[in-house]
Amino acid sequence: MSNLSVKGALVSPVTSSNQPPVIRFHHSKILALFRAIDSALIVSILWLGLAFFGLEWTNLYTAFAIAAVIIFGFFAEGNEVYYLWRGHSMLDLAARLLLAWFVTAICLVLVALLVYPFTSLGLWVLASWLIATPGLMVAMHLGRRLLLAKLRANPTEPRRVAIVGANELGLRLINSMKVMPWLGYKVMGFYDDRSPSNDVGRRLIGNNIEVKGGLEQLYQDAHDGKLDMVFVALPMRAELRMHTVIDRLADTTVSPYVIPDVFSFDLLHSRLTCLQGIPALSIYDSPLVDNGWAKRLEDVVLGTGILLLLAIPMLAVAIGVKLTSPGPIFFKQTRYGMGGEKIKVWKFRSMTVCEDGKDVAQATRADPRITPFGNFLRRTSLDELPQLFNVLSGSMSLVGPRPHAVAHNEFYRGQIKGYMLRHKVKPGITGLAQVNGFRGETETLDKMSGRIAYDLEYIRNWSILLDIKILWKTIFKGFVGQNVY
Repeated sequence: MSNLSVKGALVSPVTSSNQPPVIRFHHSKILALFRAIDSALIVSILWLGLAFFGLEWTNLYTAFAIAAVIIFGFFAEGNEVYYLWRGHSMLDLAARLLLAWFVTAICLVLVALLVYPFTSLGLWVLASWLIATPGLMVAMHLGRRLLLAKLRANPTEPRRVAIVGANELGLRLINSMKVMPWLGYKVMGFYDDRSPSNDVGRRLIGNNIEVKGGLEQLYQDAHDGKLDMVFVALPMRAELRMHTVIDRLADTTVSPYVIPDVFSFDLLHSRLTCLQGIPALSIYDSPLVDNGWAKRLEDVVLGTGILLLLAIPMLAVAIGVKLTSPGPIFFKQTRYGMGGEKIKVWKFRSMTVCEDGKDVAQATRADPRITPFGNFLRRTSLDELPQLFNVLSGSMSLVGPRPHAVAHNEFYRGQIKGYMLRHKVKPGITGLAQVNGFRGETETLDKMSGRIAYDLEYIRNWSILLDIKILWKTIFKGFVGQNVY
């Protein structure tokens, strides 16, 4: 056979399928296994409880067990219990597990009270089951983590990793790998042939930046089998350079990963989704897209309870408003709601006027428009209580960014970047900004910027647990403030 010699440019292989390439999401088989184990644990603990108290397993307990598995699975999925929790603390995971089971327990207790007579239930069995299950579940997940950490911390053949791009993104990536030794990664260092710069997107300078060489050195090390994985963390503007790196690595057996520099954007509750294998990342998103039902359930349940608790004080306030100054008891002002939709926000009238239009001045110290009784209402936040009706009607939430007058919105949206993003969720009676001191008058742009920063932080990190924390803090420091008049 004669020798075959072909010279010229590299030829791309012809695909055998007309289907475009897709990206598959990585799913942990271990977490899938523990999803099934948690379900079995729920049933097993109930069975053991019945055996301990000498009771017979009946269809009633079968229904309870099935209901518990379904309800817990629903809330655990919504609370991201079985997601890839790499790098997150066990405390975070435990809180999510406990919250999912807490809601499950509430649902089961309500069913027990409304549907079944007490005589047909083993109350001690149910109480023991509802208390023991979350503790054992958290202990089991903790054991899983400790075991996997021990097995993966000292692998026999660690995967040798290189980072292309000695910048902030690359440094963040390496620091993440260092706190997760169970991944089995051995970081070889950075590869970057760019000149050092003060630009955070370019090459950094520092003792913790170990640059092994330029890109040619990377290709040589990959070709010589010194690397197993390469993470390309170049800025998004370096698209051509990234293509070149990936193309050159095709002549090796390393596994290249592209790390998009999406953190150059000011992400707001960002989510990764997939459309038929096409990854899509939302930059400015609302946490209520997937969790609106949970937020609404929280508002209806807690809002109804608070309204019943405060019904008599609200009646007393209404009488006080009517007796101390002429005019209506309630004042309704147009504000922006979720999505920028205009809503009517209810308040007890605290002024001699009911201003609602293009020009609405913020209340100031010794404002002549405020009545003496209205001054007391505003300082104690009692004037805000009618907004519970807004909450129950669905135009507001218990917790969220405080709604501003339309005139103020139109002014500040041109002064503060991202101001309108606060309308990605429903406005609230109280919020993260209010429990952190930004309550009342915001007479300077800096104060309003501080309030908006907390509003966006709330949206970025929203959870039911965060709402509960804010409501708890509101009791102690959310009703009064130095700037409230």
